[in-house]
Amino acid sequence: MSKIQMTTPLVEMDGDEMTRILWQMIKDELLLPYIDLKTEYYDLGLEHRNETDDRVTTDSAEATKKYGVAVKCATITPNAARMTEYNLKEMWKSPNGTIRAILDGTVFRAPIQVNGIEPCVKNWKAPITLARHAYGDVYKNTEIKVPGKGTAELVFTSEDGTEIRKLIHQFDGPGIIQGIHNTDRSIASFAKACFNYALDTKQDLWFATKDTISKKYDHNFKDIFQDIYDTEYKEKFEAAGIEYFYTLIDDAVARVMKAKGGFIWACKNYDGDVMSDMVSSACGSLAMMTSVLVSPSGVYEYEAAHGTVQRHYYKHLNGEETSTNSVATIFAWTGALRKRGELDQIKELQDFADKLEKATLKTIEDGKMTKDLALITSLENVTVLNSQDFIHAIRETLETDL
Repeated sequence: MSKIQMTTPLVEMDGDEMTRILWQMIKDELLLPYIDLKTEYYDLGLEHRNETDDRVTTDSAEATKKYGVAVKCATITPNAARMTEYNLKEMWKSPNGTIRAILDGTVFRAPIQVNGIEPCVKNWKAPITLARHAYGDVYKNTEIKVPGKGTAELVFTSEDGTEIRKLIHQFDGPGIIQGIHNTDRSIASFAKACFNYALDTKQDLWFATKDTISKKYDHNFKDIFQDIYDTEYKEKFEAAGIEYFYTLIDDAVARVMKAKGGFIWACKNYDGDVMSDMVSSACGSLAMMTSVLVSPSGVYEYEAAHGTVQRHYYKHLNGEETSTNSVATIFAWTGALRKRGELDQIKELQDFADKLEKATLKTIEDGKMTKDLALITSLENVTVLNSQDFIHAIRETLETDL
């Protein structure tokens, strides 16, 4: 068959460790044989980010704004151990946080459901979609390691020179302080994205923060959501027969465990990061969750919701066999290709994305899967495949469909 032609490139953001290995396998086996793949490539591997003083991350985000669709591999957010391991100039910030800030988008994450992998929470009958605010909070924080006794204050200086000061803590010895921020504009964009997505998918929308403790910061989120809902969305929600409600984050966690699913759970940045991992793991594996960042201007960035699979990468470097689940990374590619096809009106590209997803799930349902799924499947007599053989098995299934 002739290769599917693309007219506009995807922004391709390569990543780190085991997911970088899978990234190339997916391209070689599942994409390049069928698509005349056009991408604008950016290497977001930690070594290259360090070489460019992390400029490559900003460049990739700006390119995403230009072309409208990006696909991203998992990347390392360095800690102290990574500083030594990679001989870094500094502890670079989360590339995901940088990209989200530039695009001002909201992350929507939902588990990939497949027959034979039942959720650990037995009453979850439908997927729970996590809507994660994609700006600010701890991902854009400023930190100071306090050396000893002293006074820590929170200070805001307005344009006219007026100051607002609040005592953070009177230190009597060493410690740490952290400053985080958000903006009303970003919170409003987050709220509208969640309300619009709920209307589009006809799902109830939950939103949760900790406003009882954070009476200014978290309460501001709550107030903005409620104001926008009351003035712009209440009648639309009622007409659609769906509900919006607010609750405390701890109450939301308790309610989620007893719910049937089929709703959107909107969370602040860190809460969304953690809770999406919980939902994906409970639905089978961290490698079984889609993630898409959507900006208010209609820009899309697709990625897997999990990390770089460091442990498997070290095994790979030692020549040992790995059985790494590549499903979420495959679905990042299919999501981006489908959206590119929609925007460019290339139906063949959309159809290919659908078929690749179908082939991926059918391979698992036929009993061919990676070790993480084999340990929890209800299917009998399954075949556990290594990382490369699983992708080969998907290609065989895809070839039959094509």
